[in-house]
Amino acid sequence: MKPITPCLWFDHEGEEAANFYVSIIKGSKIREVTHYGENMPRPKGSVMTVAFELNGQPFLALNGGPNFKHSPAISLMVHGETQGEIDEYWEKLSAGGEKGVCGWLTDKFGVSWQVVPTILERLVSDKDPQRAQRVMGALMQMKKLDIAGLEKAAA
Repeated sequence: MKPITPCLWFDHEGEEAANFYVSIIKGSKIREVTHYGENMPRPKGSVMTVAFELNGQPFLALNGGPNFKHSPAISLMVHGETQGEIDEYWEKLSAGGEKGVCGWLTDKFGVSWQVVPTILERLVSDKDPQRAQRVMGALMQMKKLDIAGLEKAAA
């Protein structure tokens, strides 16, 4: 079975967005760019789709027009092993966008992201419910997630 490929709808900036994401997420690449032809709903020669991979996960960017906008109801989650990785993803992905709370941000294209440390899943699913609650309480007070702060709350 082929993997599920998320399709991100853009007005006209799909190629710019795909290049932006590929430049930030390690192990990523543009796979294919297609263009609109004659008798199609967008100008002939303009970019229609961009197939790309983010760390091996396939995506498709579709330049479909201004009909639909992105929403925080769907977000892309990127994991960082270290605080340095969290900091880098946070700053680069939020550039020109908006920084939210609890590790959430909206990039300059309106796509929502969650920048989370890989350790988070283990901390919030700790067998000690009080420990997990302390971690969640600390997380709820943060904008960019801080690994040391989460570990301190767990201790």
